[in-house]
Amino acid sequence: MTVARDQNVPLFPILAATAVILLVSFGIRASFGVFQVPIAEEFGWARTEFSLAIAVQNLAWGIGQPLFGMVADRFGDRRAIIAGALIYAAGLALAAAATTPLGQVMTSGVMVGLGVAGTGFGVLLAVVGRAASPENRSMALGIATAFGSAGQVLLPPVTEYLERSVGWSSTMLIFAGAILLVLLALPFLKAPPPPEVQKDAAEETLGQILGRVSKDPDYILLFLGFFSCGYQLAFITAHFPAFVTEACGSAALGAASLTLIGITNVFGTLLAGKLGGIYSRKYLLSLIYALRTVVAIAFIMLPPTPTTVIVFSLSMGALWLATVPLTSGLIGYLYGMKYMGTLYGFVFLSHQLGGFLGVYLGGKLYDVYGSYDVVWWIGIGVGAFSAIAHLPIREVPRGRLVPA
Repeated sequence: MTVARDQNVPLFPILAATAVILLVSFGIRASFGVFQVPIAEEFGWARTEFSLAIAVQNLAWGIGQPLFGMVADRFGDRRAIIAGALIYAAGLALAAAATTPLGQVMTSGVMVGLGVAGTGFGVLLAVVGRAASPENRSMALGIATAFGSAGQVLLPPVTEYLERSVGWSSTMLIFAGAILLVLLALPFLKAPPPPEVQKDAAEETLGQILGRVSKDPDYILLFLGFFSCGYQLAFITAHFPAFVTEACGSAALGAASLTLIGITNVFGTLLAGKLGGIYSRKYLLSLIYALRTVVAIAFIMLPPTPTTVIVFSLSMGALWLATVPLTSGLIGYLYGMKYMGTLYGFVFLSHQLGGFLGVYLGGKLYDVYGSYDVVWWIGIGVGAFSAIAHLPIREVPRGRLVPA
């Protein structure tokens, strides 16, 4: 697999470096739930105190994504990644010393969220997308996304072991060092842009393309459609273990459900990347959201048992991050690769707005109604909307003179 027809730069080193950064960045971010109980017990906080920090982390990640995308598109990918890693490491180090809820919100929430934005999908998928040839791009994006998924499987057990061995604050300091170590992979991210990127560079400024896509109904549909993905994923990640514990009386099953989701997520993401290079991405996205809706309806309509929890986890996991390579690939296909980091970043903001509401409403509505039923049905509703919203998208590349 090479970058493009007239270049001899191999894609593998770029993809490997991206995989390492995403695995560590997303693995640490996915491990914050492990810190919830020990932090609450040490300081005598209510469970909602650290939960708020995690919710704010989702929001800061979403707000930071287009900002880091613009930094990458204007000043270079590596500068954006370095800035994100430094903020991420500083946030973890300061969080290790934070002893108040506000301190955790500002460090684990705001700073770590911004750090994930700088070292996450928005910047790094743009690097892979620009490096890969058009025929290999969808699969390359799927592979990169899958390594982020692998981090969500591998790091939480490591986090639990470290937390029991050295305590939560020392674990955060270790993770701060790990984030800085991934910067050693940056030299492998350098590659000449493919020919289509060089051509795009002479056509539009960032301001011009942002003005154009803001009036493009297809870009708006992509923005709105990604909301449900964030809502569903964040709600399940934050609240599904508690739901399973209450419904089935097994905390171990609740924790295992997230592991099952993470495992099938890797394979589902790779499959989505493969299929995205063969079939229409908009129809694949619509199908994924429709299947999520059907799976969720079936799960909440049936009596909760260990069997239904396992089947749901395996099924939802296969659809979990499958939307990411397809959405990012579709944005690159429609609008070109030059400003993909920024354009994907704004769409990802919608994902994280959904994520914030999924976490917050999961707790708030549970307190009001004593169950998660309303939250599940909201997720089903927005998922059905996303399945429909992708169908009208015109899957045709937009030249500068093509009206939006």
